Amino acid sequence: MQWEGISEFVFVAENESFTKASKKMAISTAQVSRQISALENRLNIKLFYRTTRKVSLTEEGQVFYQHCRSVLDGLDAAERAVTNLQSKPQGKIKLTASVTYGEQQILPLVNNFMKQYNDIEVSAYLSNRQIDLVEEGFDLAIRLGNLSDSSMMAKKLGKRTNYVCASPSYISTHGIPHSLSELNKHSCLLGTLDYWHFREAGREKNIRVKGRLRYNSGSGLVDAALKGLGIVQLPDYYVQEHIKSKELITLLDNYRVPDEGIWALYPQNRHLSPKIRVLVDYLATHLK
Repeated sequence: MQWEGISEFVFVAENESFTKASKKMAISTAQVSRQISALENRLNIKLFYRTTRKVSLTEEGQVFYQHCRSVLDGLDAAERAVTNLQSKPQGKIKLTASVTYGEQQILPLVNNFMKQYNDIEVSAYLSNRQIDLVEEGFDLAIRLGNLSDSSMMAKKLGKRTNYVCASPSYISTHGIPHSLSELNKHSCLLGTLDYWHFREAGREKNIRVKGRLRYNSGSGLVDAALKGLGIVQLPDYYVQEHIKSKELITLLDNYRVPDEGIWALYPQNRHLSPKIRVLVDYLATHLK
């Protein structure tokens, strides 16, 4: 009895019409109307305002709709979960990532992944713009740092470290900053922001820095740092090889912020299909 009329109610609410709902459900309008009336009687509330021109939800109907929609989404996800267990990874995947991280880290791994899964097609769009996955039809996004979009489901793939570093030639000429306040005495290589991120006495803080060089290119900033033009703050994938070779020396390590997450994002209430699941698992394994 608890399920009777729920589907009809949701279809009418989303279509604002008994007639349209009946056509989409392939049942008669009279049957839809009977189910809604029975549901209202059982709940002892009025779910819709009805006029000859429009059907709209009452305040109680709005509340009831939100819960019913979640229930039906859960049922759909449960069916897909069971079905997908028996499915072979295949089909198209549309993903997005930031430009540099996508070029350096994600796409090479996707290429290796594609060698193992011949029935999967991948379309990647690299952009530093925060893309709306649902609006623009993306299956997956790779995001870095702190997440703010609560409408997305997220799986952590790995982490990244931000380093402050400079070349030995810069250090020999200008010395080493031992505190955050000393940064204003140094030439800092700027990206798109006027500040760098640190952690001091257990609290994270942004420190405004200055310099005579500003690029919106991490690779350009690395090259400038290697040539002794200043101090730079960049994620590990830009500088880790140069740090290993001692071409760059890390600075202010005691003030380094905690590692940031690398995330796979996908729309909420969607069970990961086999094609998405195997790609996400592959990236998680190899990014770590």
